[in-house]
Amino acid sequence: MNLYKTAAIVTIFAAIEHGLGFLYRIILSRMLGPEGLGVYQLSLSVFAVFLTVCSSGLPITLSRIISKHRAENDPAGIHRVTTAAILLVLGFSLALTVLLFCLRDVFSGVFADLRCADLFYILLLGLSVTSVYAILRGSFWGNKRFVAYSLIELLEEIVMIVAGVLLLLFAGTGVGDVNKAGAAVVISYLASFSIALFYFFLKGGKLRPPRGEMKPLVRSALPVTAMRTCSSLTSSLISVVFPMRLIAAGYSSARAMGAYGIVGGMVMPVITIPCSLIGSIALVLVPELSECYYRGERKKLSALVKKALDATLLIAGLLIPFFVACGEGVGVLLYANAESGKLIARSALILFPLSITMISTSLLNSMNCEKQTLLFFLFGAAAMLLCVWILPSRLGAAALLVGMAADHTVTAVCSLVLLAKKTGRLRSGNYFLRLVLAVTIAAALGMGLKVVFMRYFAYIPALLLCALAVGAAECVLFRLLGLFDLAALLKKFRPKKRKRAAARPTAAQAAK
Repeated sequence: MNLYKTAAIVTIFAAIEHGLGFLYRIILSRMLGPEGLGVYQLSLSVFAVFLTVCSSGLPITLSRIISKHRAENDPAGIHRVTTAAILLVLGFSLALTVLLFCLRDVFSGVFADLRCADLFYILLLGLSVTSVYAILRGSFWGNKRFVAYSLIELLEEIVMIVAGVLLLLFAGTGVGDVNKAGAAVVISYLASFSIALFYFFLKGGKLRPPRGEMKPLVRSALPVTAMRTCSSLTSSLISVVFPMRLIAAGYSSARAMGAYGIVGGMVMPVITIPCSLIGSIALVLVPELSECYYRGERKKLSALVKKALDATLLIAGLLIPFFVACGEGVGVLLYANAESGKLIARSALILFPLSITMISTSLLNSMNCEKQTLLFFLFGAAAMLLCVWILPSRLGAAALLVGMAADHTVTAVCSLVLLAKKTGRLRSGNYFLRLVLAVTIAAALGMGLKVVFMRYFAYIPALLLCALAVGAAECVLFRLLGLFDLAALLKKFRPKKRKRAAARPTAAQAAK
């Protein structure tokens, strides 16, 4: 299966998964309300810190080392390093789980709302299984089993949604709705772990003594783990600081938690729609990039980086005009919340730095640049925290989105500079300028047409017509500016003609 077909299949799975997750967030927002959603979001962000500490750096590092062993044709090394990763994450996650339960009375004081503490300890029950699952997923990634990787992720999402809806609708009233949603998350962790473990052994996965693999694995994983741990800590810190700064600006406690729930539980799921698609690009390209990097194939490396950046920019560029023109209506239709819609429309331009940060960090980590990406993250996090501390009194809930924009812009610029050094030069600058021109025209056209349509049509038909007009404008502009050639892309998916098994027989052979 060629690179384009693989990327297409993974992207389809990712789009379905993200769409289902997005639908589930809408269900939760309506069943839990902004305040309950804020509790759910806050508890998940704190749990994410411990999940990150346990396993976040190891899967991507494992996939890169597996790619290295593949390039060296060393299957025994693949089994050893996979075993090493499983032992590391299992031992650490079990010890951390026991410690946190022993210190429950003390640790619960971290949460201002006891509902958050109760939900956190429900989620903590799934820490070890989902940490080991992350390692199994990393082994699938490194061995280029992308379909299995994506399918199990999709099944996890489906299990969580089904379990969550059933628990919220039919479980007894003695358990809070937020805790029911947390129990659904744990059930989904158990399901994905069981399926991944079965598939791992089915496909010849073996556990072997991890001789010589522990130290290199830990040394490479530490910078990535530190970066992602800092990211989770930053999210947790913001989940505490942001409402606190809103309260200092005159918000009530309930209103501050509701504002955080709107941004974190309603706006962010929409703004991060491209992340699942970009993640599928990174999923397919990272093992290929790692092999090119270790083989010293710099020309091929540069070409792959350009493809990744261009595809990432295109995904972001496709969505920005829709968010600018129709974002307010999206918030009203999905969440019955006008404030979320306004914030979606205002934050549309975050998509460019957000998307670039996501893909460039994955690309750099595949080239053994974990320490540099950690440093870039710290620069961006500092910018975000500064905005969240200073701006809530002036911007309210929008301060968090401004902070995100500052964070990803700083990280994206630093990452692109390093990518240019690693590959010789970046060849996506001209593409980006043409894309910005197309996005600007399409967004301006959409905003103008929205005003016209709203005068003559009902709200939903006007919104639909506006979205169709933006889509048509993008098709024309992207084609005219040479940003996307559908015919050329479709050729990549056509099966190649098979070569003839043998040459035509000679006259003498035919006579026989």
